[in-house]
Amino acid sequence: MKKVPDLSASSPSRALLAAAAFGLLTTVSSQALAADPIKIGVIAEAQAIAGASIPQAAQLAADEINAKGGVDGRKIEIVTYDNHSSSADSVRAFQRAVNEDKVNVVIASYISEVVLALEPWASRLKTPFITPGAASNEISKSVHADYEKNKYTFHGYLTSAALALSVCDAAKELLVDQKHMKTAVIMSEDAAWTKPLDVGYEECLPKIGLKVLDHIRFSPDTTDFTPIFNKIEGSKPDVIITGISHVGVQPTVQWKNQQVPIPMLGISSQATNSTFGKDTNDAANGVLYQGVSGPGVAVTPKSIPFAESFKTKFGNYPSYAGYTAYDEVYYIADAVKRGGSTDADKLVDALEKTDWEGTIGRTQFYGKDDPFTHSIKYGKGLITGLMLQWQDGQQVAVWPKEVAKAQIKFPSFIKVTSN
Repeated sequence: MKKVPDLSASSPSRALLAAAAFGLLTTVSSQALAADPIKIGVIAEAQAIAGASIPQAAQLAADEINAKGGVDGRKIEIVTYDNHSSSADSVRAFQRAVNEDKVNVVIASYISEVVLALEPWASRLKTPFITPGAASNEISKSVHADYEKNKYTFHGYLTSAALALSVCDAAKELLVDQKHMKTAVIMSEDAAWTKPLDVGYEECLPKIGLKVLDHIRFSPDTTDFTPIFNKIEGSKPDVIITGISHVGVQPTVQWKNQQVPIPMLGISSQATNSTFGKDTNDAANGVLYQGVSGPGVAVTPKSIPFAESFKTKFGNYPSYAGYTAYDEVYYIADAVKRGGSTDADKLVDALEKTDWEGTIGRTQFYGKDDPFTHSIKYGKGLITGLMLQWQDGQQVAVWPKEVAKAQIKFPSFIKVTSN
């Protein structure tokens, strides 16, 4: 008669089988955990000229990372939400992203009012949150003012204060040194991000040699810019320094149609998208706008390959917020890898140590002691931005000289005399 082995609790065979089963379960469990995707929620203005690039660029970055095996075997999953340029819709999307879709981190919006509305929710829901395009100083100042509460928010774009410096640095070389301009009028839309921008302009323009003759702030709902341009022409400035984002097409079209004889230079978010030439029926020619990268501009070795891949996939070059959103997915993945976790506090700690060369330069964040805590650092060797100009239907870099592809040139109706 064949002897049946004793599998009672005291049996060595039973103990071995139990240990093997436990080991198998542990292995399966750890493999399942390793396979869990890293979920990034992307809340953006999908129908806006400047916002449409955000979810597209984020997905492109995720696809590239996943094609190379993900992050230690974990895939990146992008979950997108169209906020319809609404703060209320953005808040609802943020709540859904965290509570229902269980995202680990959120990339959201190029609109400062939206980001400022989301910042308290990042705190309440303890979810790391990065903006790819909002500029208001208050975003990072809030992190500095109450770090423990607001440490989950990161400002993945230049502050309004830094943007003003970038514009003035460019204007000094392009307008004052080269064209001997002496006077300017500031023309900005009335929005959260332009208040500190205009303060920066008023401070730095006189320092570079441009006297401010007038300062015009207009409603983003403005449809007829004729009275504004007439008022500016009355001041006879050498240049109009702009701070426009929610508008762009209308003032640019009217600037050309009315043959306003004064060049425009500054922030024009919509002009950063390669569709802007067509959107304005080529009225954009001559417009100078600040950017963080652009078509054919090798800010870093990653800039042109990304721009070309984006164009191949989506049919146009990205807006400024496309470059930043693409970089953000990459340095989020890098932070997860370095921190070894998607735990919110560990991810915040890892993001604070970011040192990532992306498409717009070298990204590092200001620390707790800086007034712009968690904003990206501005300066040489980091991110300085550049000045591009629409020329013959193309976006061309004209500053700084390290990446410049052409000299500035203006349409025939612009009266510029170099002394």
